[in-house]
Amino acid sequence: MTAYQAIETSPKTDESSSRIADDMPMLRAAVELTRDIAEARPAIYWTDMLGSAALGYAALAAAILLDNPWAATAAGLISALALYRALLFIHELTHIHKDALPGFRLGWNLLVGIPLLTPSFMYEGVHTLHHARTRYGTLDDPEYLPLARMKPASLPTFALLAILLPPGLLLRSALLVPLGAIFPALRKRVWESASALAINPAFRRRPPEGAFARRVFWLELGASTWAIAVIAASWAWGWRPLLIAIAVVAATALLNQIRTLVAHLWVNEGEPMTVTAQFLDSVDVPPPGPIAELWAPVGLRYHATHHLLPSMPYHSLAEAHRRISAHFDLDGTYHKASYTGLWPLMARLVRSTMGRKAA
Repeated sequence: MTAYQAIETSPKTDESSSRIADDMPMLRAAVELTRDIAEARPAIYWTDMLGSAALGYAALAAAILLDNPWAATAAGLISALALYRALLFIHELTHIHKDALPGFRLGWNLLVGIPLLTPSFMYEGVHTLHHARTRYGTLDDPEYLPLARMKPASLPTFALLAILLPPGLLLRSALLVPLGAIFPALRKRVWESASALAINPAFRRRPPEGAFARRVFWLELGASTWAIAVIAASWAWGWRPLLIAIAVVAATALLNQIRTLVAHLWVNEGEPMTVTAQFLDSVDVPPPGPIAELWAPVGLRYHATHHLLPSMPYHSLAEAHRRISAHFDLDGTYHKASYTGLWPLMARLVRSTMGRKAA
């Protein structure tokens, strides 16, 4: 069964985004207009990541310690949003040059990736496949499903499955990874099917090699040690803190899954696409509308522009969008990837699935 058969789909239409030709003037302008802002600035990365993590953990501690349920709930929501922002730096780690931010990958893993059981290897070597010219939107893309062409029930199912991620990550690191050290067949299965932040259920990950394999070993060891320690502490002193932490991370995972639903239009059904077609299947939500910075932080409100300029640091995407937008008329290709907000995009996706049902 392929990923595109895993969730029941409705009849295909004649529309095909794979037929869109590349807009070469736009592609050239995107690069030429942004050369001077393409360098990652360590001070911004470190300040943003450390501040987000500190706020997230402080609010989580408050959610655990406060007796007032309303205050605890508010603290939990703040924690979920802050940790969400801190977690999404994993996306930046897959794109920045290895020498651009000395120590940032290690620091992020120690402060965010390992404590939240999502070390950077879960995205490294996976997300770049999503950006590969011949893989985007195909069966070989780990981060793509034709959601707009699936039946309506697929959307809430897709979103709500995210709630299972925190206990799944805990089970993976505390039990499956240690057992995999004893049973090679289990280790192979866990790596292939449960080591990547992917949405394509048919995706199977290749074994790690070289320096990356060594990094995976140490990160797996750190995550497993932490997971076992957390369970042991909960067994000894009570499960309430762990259950609250799981609820907070589940809220974070749900928010990210909702963002994923509107990161693309999800109309491709497996054919290779041009770069322009990939751009038009992706979504920018530029200002006004500051709330987008909450549900699509760390530059992800400019997801279409990111697909044009994958190596552009997140803190430069707003300026890149401003420059490219000003360069082209409103009826140009670049402006066609801009949308007004989360709910109009969700409504568009729901209408698309309803149309498939009626077809």
